[in-house]
Amino acid sequence: MMLCARQWAAMGLCAVLAGCGVAPLQPVKTPIPVECRVQRPTRPAMPTDTLAPGVDLDRFSAAAMAEIELREGYERELNAALELCVAPLAEAQKAGAKTWR
Repeated sequence: MMLCARQWAAMGLCAVLAGCGVAPLQPVKTPIPVECRVQRPTRPAMPTDTLAPGVDLDRFSAAAMAEIELREGYERELNAALELCVAPLAEAQKAGAKTWR
């Protein structure tokens, strides 16, 4: 009786282990992080940084408006550089690969 129970236990264990080996292999698509090699745009000299202390309001407001224009241009350059770095990740996401975040 005990021998029969051991044989059934051994056969059950073999069946369980055999079931683990039947699973089909699936390729895993994992993107590999790559360093972005885009030249970082240089920050322009801002007009308000060069103003002397105690400058009149007209000169300060003119410098501030010029600085806004410079900052917007600098932002566009930074966004363009960022888009070049992010573009390969976006293509990988469209292809169905998962990205690290």
